[in-house]
Amino acid sequence: MGILCSECRDPVLHRVGGGRYTWAPNINFSEWSSHEHFYKDDWLYFGFDKHLYNVLEVNNTSYENCIDKDFIFNITRGGRDVFHLTEARPYYFICGRGYCFNGMKVAVNVEHPPSSIPSPYLINKGSESGRQSKIMNLLVLLGTTLACTCTSEG
Repeated sequence: MGILCSECRDPVLHRVGGGRYTWAPNINFSEWSSHEHFYKDDWLYFGFDKHLYNVLEVNNTSYENCIDKDFIFNITRGGRDVFHLTEARPYYFICGRGYCFNGMKVAVNVEHPPSSIPSPYLINKGSESGRQSKIMNLLVLLGTTLACTCTSEG
């Protein structure tokens, strides 16, 4: 049985570049991000040497041109840093200090989580009549909706 609301989906931690310390030169971040699915409330993990690199959230223009001035947010803390994807929109990240020009940048397109809506007309092969089966499926559907709503409000 599927879940009706996207808020019930568990967030995913994406290791940028695919490994523990892969915010570094010579990683194809475009290739990596093309194989990932990013959803609202997921997290990005950046692992790197904080003495050499940094992580800056920037706008699209700064991303395309590797401009590390007037960034939106400096994610850099200790070299094992996380960023919460709070909105469904494109996000752009670069490494300053000239490393962006060597490919240390990544763009991720964050989407709303897919909702999985169960069919209220599942065929029950048991002894119930078709009408009773439909009613039971609708009750389960309603219960799932209420449980999900209560969980997301708590």
